[in-house]
Amino acid sequence: VQLQASGGGLVQAGGSLRLSCAASGLTFSNYVMSWFRQAPGKERDFVAAITRSGTSTFYADSMKGRFTISRDNVKNTVYLQMNTLKPEDTAVYYCAAKFWSYSRNYAEYNYWGQGILVTVSS
Repeated sequence: VQLQASGGGLVQAGGSLRLSCAASGLTFSNYVMSWFRQAPGKERDFVAAITRSGTSTFYADSMKGRFTISRDNVKNTVYLQMNTLKPEDTAVYYCAAKFWSYSRNYAEYNYWGQGILVTVSS
């Protein structure tokens, strides 16, 4: 199984970025897909999740209204559109796959992408 993330980089505060995570080696539609992030010296935090069919989405409170998670079960890809970015959004972002059911607990996830750095300058 491989989760390949892309789309990170440096952006000014108030700007936008779109992360993508392409999955292979698994039956994508059987997995809840999520994004987590980890800032330097901090724990890995839940960002957003999307259910297997894409009908339901979940967000951490600080991301609601700014971030949008979506998925394409034909392309086996999950996306994270990030708008109105703030310096405190600076972190390494990880996509993750969990079989069948939703969870915000990173320890319950089966597969992880390599992590991608997002830096928001003030």
